[in-house]
Amino acid sequence: MVKQIETVQQVTELEVETGRLFSATHEEIKQGLTTDIYFVKTKEILQKMGRDDAEVVAEIFGRRPGVFAGLAEVKVLLDGLGLEVWSLEEGDAFQGKEVVMRIHGRYSHFGVYETAILGILASSSGWATAARAAKEAAGGKPVLCFGARHVHPAVAPVMERAAVVGGADGASCILGAKLAGLEPSGTVPHALFLIIGDTLEGAKAYHKFMPPQSTRSILVDTFKDEVEESLRLAACPETGLEAVRLDTPSERGGVTPALVQEVRARLDLAGFNHIKIFVSGGLDPERISVLAAAGADSFGVGSYISSAPAIDMTMDLKLVDGQATSKRGRIPGLAPSPRLQRVL
Repeated sequence: MVKQIETVQQVTELEVETGRLFSATHEEIKQGLTTDIYFVKTKEILQKMGRDDAEVVAEIFGRRPGVFAGLAEVKVLLDGLGLEVWSLEEGDAFQGKEVVMRIHGRYSHFGVYETAILGILASSSGWATAARAAKEAAGGKPVLCFGARHVHPAVAPVMERAAVVGGADGASCILGAKLAGLEPSGTVPHALFLIIGDTLEGAKAYHKFMPPQSTRSILVDTFKDEVEESLRLAACPETGLEAVRLDTPSERGGVTPALVQEVRARLDLAGFNHIKIFVSGGLDPERISVLAAAGADSFGVGSYISSAPAIDMTMDLKLVDGQATSKRGRIPGLAPSPRLQRVL
């Protein structure tokens, strides 16, 4: 087990190597090196006062409604510390100020992790909440998370796994998808077609070289009109085409309901009713809803999920050595929380 940091002196003596990535390693997080310094000072003071054995119950609540995520990482952080942890399940919706987690045990065993616990739950729940909104807007149609490019690579898999918890059907980030128990989703970027020089040749190469389980969904906005390119690819049996992807940039008006309707109508008139339409590019719930009504079959959502604001989480001590307590403005003692289940 990784030893937690104990004193301010240890913080002072801590040397951080240069030439490294700035993201914290798993060991550094477990050491408590991502905590706010005041929790280390608190731990040291309690130890020197002989109060490090204080038994407490801490409650965590969100400041606004959302979808709960991050429990799996918190369990990894707290496992083996002799604590009793009660929590909502990942994917559960919660109300503002509702208790989402309760921790029983010695404060000295977990106090230094408050910053990390709150950060994990705040960010993960924010991403999960955005993914749920996107999925609901799609009316049950598939939604994939394409947000990894918008965040630091250290947290990209955390974000995409949280999106799956919230309701996304898949994720493009390899590690994020694997952590969610899925295979990563996605085909190829515009770069392939720009290098090859022709969308049809790129589509034929994809069908030839990629494994059968890889969906034959091809971008059709690289060189030609989207309708023209869709019909061209659909008519060629060497593409094995299953879907066309519309990702028209904002410089050309983006993906509009009218474009989706025309692509759908012309594919149908040409006998390609089986070809699906996958839409991506700056989507939010409002656009997803409109495009779904226009005939889009699935959606790739990036920045709307990845840039979702964290849901502020607060941890309060509500019992100390069995006595109800709280800071001013809060109700002493445990809040009624019938939905919590023991997880550790």
